[in-house]
Amino acid sequence: MAQVKSLKNLRRPAVVAAFGGWNDAGDAASGVIDHLAEITSARLAFAMDPDDYYDFQVNRPTVAMTSGGERTLQWPTTEVLVASLPERDLVLIGGPEPNFHWRGFSSALVSAIRTAGPEIVVFLGAMLTDAPHSRPVPVHASASTVELATELGLEMSTYEGPTGILGVLAEDCAVIGVPSASLWASVPHYVAEPPNPKATLALLDRLEDLLDTPLDTGELPEQAALWESQVNELASEDSDISAYITALEERRDENQPEPQGEAIAAEIQRYLRRRRNPPAAGIR
Repeated sequence: MAQVKSLKNLRRPAVVAAFGGWNDAGDAASGVIDHLAEITSARLAFAMDPDDYYDFQVNRPTVAMTSGGERTLQWPTTEVLVASLPERDLVLIGGPEPNFHWRGFSSALVSAIRTAGPEIVVFLGAMLTDAPHSRPVPVHASASTVELATELGLEMSTYEGPTGILGVLAEDCAVIGVPSASLWASVPHYVAEPPNPKATLALLDRLEDLLDTPLDTGELPEQAALWESQVNELASEDSDISAYITALEERRDENQPEPQGEAIAAEIQRYLRRRRNPPAAGIR
């Protein structure tokens, strides 16, 4: 990790957060945080104390080898990073969903968000659904306020039911007057094993649209194509699985036979944005 970076005096900051576990089918959402942190050489602002929030029998520490061949112990934690892009700074929040003290955990992160003073907060998630792997990944987008929904052309969040730490953070952000948007990717339940680069890429593309800022996709397009090819190969070896996927594809195509106009427009805008301002790997 690069040198420590302050959360103050950031350029047009936006916060992007994702957590592993219940909110993160196929590691698709946390994959966006990892990708952005890597391509921008993101700098650490601070890390949560793992002793306060994690059950180490559920989220175990890991042993790794350094480049010098030394063994090091890495504790599960949530990190707050600053990624510098040519046009703005991103505050990236990522780690495993906490096991304990959710209210204290959320309070600490919301305090950091308040310090950063973001223009927008975006929460990323992924869920297992019956979406076929061979079709574009559905990404559901919603906003926490009518004003933000109108500004970004999103739906208002109407979900009711069990929630994860993302829901707690979104509520606490609303309390302090910081509106948020949520992006949730649909991951095929029959290929739930992570990673899922196709779903990560779909979330990254949708995030770029919300932020109106070019984001470098790196090798994700190639990884997504390879992932889909490998799933196709595995499915072809089992007639029952192949028939099931075909049924899902037919159902999807009946409900959405052609690309929607909004999706086409978003793709064109994304192309023009990247051509006008090519995404860079960040500035240091």
